[in-house]
Amino acid sequence: MTHSIDGPVLITGAVGFIGSHLSRSLLSAGVDVAGLDNFDAFYDRRRKEANLAETTGLAGGEGVGRFSFLEGDIRDAAALGAFVTEHRPRLVVHIAALAGVRPSIAEPARYASVNVDGLVSVLEAARAVDCRAVLFASSSSVYGNNRTVPFAEDHDVSAPISPYAATQRAGDLMCHTYSHLFDMAIGAQRLVTVFGPAQRPDLAISKFMRLIAAGEPVPMFGDGSTSRDYTFVGDIVAGILAAGGRVQQEAAAGRGFSRIWNLGGSEPVTLREMIDAIAETVGRPAVIDPQPMQPGDVDRTWADLTR
Repeated sequence: MTHSIDGPVLITGAVGFIGSHLSRSLLSAGVDVAGLDNFDAFYDRRRKEANLAETTGLAGGEGVGRFSFLEGDIRDAAALGAFVTEHRPRLVVHIAALAGVRPSIAEPARYASVNVDGLVSVLEAARAVDCRAVLFASSSSVYGNNRTVPFAEDHDVSAPISPYAATQRAGDLMCHTYSHLFDMAIGAQRLVTVFGPAQRPDLAISKFMRLIAAGEPVPMFGDGSTSRDYTFVGDIVAGILAAGGRVQQEAAAGRGFSRIWNLGGSEPVTLREMIDAIAETVGRPAVIDPQPMQPGDVDRTWADLTR
């Protein structure tokens, strides 16, 4: 079941991979969007600037929502608070985060600061303007190496295996706490291995496309049997919009609401299959560079979509 979105909507991470797709989907539906992003140096700033230019170019046309943008850090409570007060969103979609398992092992303190402290900052900003409908972009990484597959939202997630996964599980719990204490309607979406146009350059499909097309070696961690439940970004956006309508509905009813939803494809593909598919698409053989399994990497992602 889908629900319409009542704007304006505040999106953090608004010009990143998923945030930019979501922003343009809402704008195209006539919903006003206030976007915030800090252009973190995790990858080339020019990629986000291109996303911002495309979103800005779409906004304001006939039947299209208005778009306002602030370059800023979610941990800057004063700047965030002023931006939220100016736009008074009816829904907050919190996507901004430091992503990536391997970088989180190198910088666990920074990941904790941005992903946990930053989430609290966003929740407080929403609460200050009585915005009681919030979505949090969590991650399937919280399931760790759970042996029960596919992963369901009520499975035990007490054993994350990377700092990134631990911060996202902390986010799930923080959202539940705010819902309980302050009668907020909060949905956490556990996003599962998202791919699609303008995806981050560090993600496997994007990276391997470049390497195979250039004839360069492709690092294959493990024996190629690990698998991922690749999920197209358009399906992720559709899931976020449906969840947004639901939490707005619950908020309007004046009751606290906390729910976790998996957003995935539920059709896992092995690493070896993915490499072979890219090689066939590119029209060049893949030069495999065998590497050991990396600390923090999970064996599989696989979403149970029953809920």
